[in-house]
Amino acid sequence: MNGFHQQRFWKLILVAMFIPLAFIAFWPTPVDQPIDGQIADVLSLLHRHGLPLWFDYAFIEAFANILLFLPLGFVTRLAFPFKRWWQIGAFGLLVSGCIELGQLLFLHNRFASPSDIVTNTAGAVMGALLASLVVKAKRPAAFRQRAS
Repeated sequence: MNGFHQQRFWKLILVAMFIPLAFIAFWPTPVDQPIDGQIADVLSLLHRHGLPLWFDYAFIEAFANILLFLPLGFVTRLAFPFKRWWQIGAFGLLVSGCIELGQLLFLHNRFASPSDIVTNTAGAVMGALLASLVVKAKRPAAFRQRAS
């Protein structure tokens, strides 16, 4: 598969990724609401057994936001290989900002949060950087030497 067809493939994947992302982002209630009691119980048990107190629900939520946008950054980098990491980060910021604005305006049981925008953007940047490392590692050795 040549470079053009690979980019086309990754662009299709990127478009498809917006379907589950939209479901998660615009679900009428927080997606973790059905299990938030169990999460609190598990965290309480783990804290009693030595888990640091900073590893709390807010940490898990922030980590989940990073993980949610990491694939977005990764696939965006593969779909648009000439974009820089910060441009993909700006795309993540734009997508996250639209999600949070939509939650603020239309979903009264959801909470728009600036910290979500920060963690989502960080996830997109991490995904872009990870994809850059993978692409660089897969280049033939002769090409890597010439590029240096």
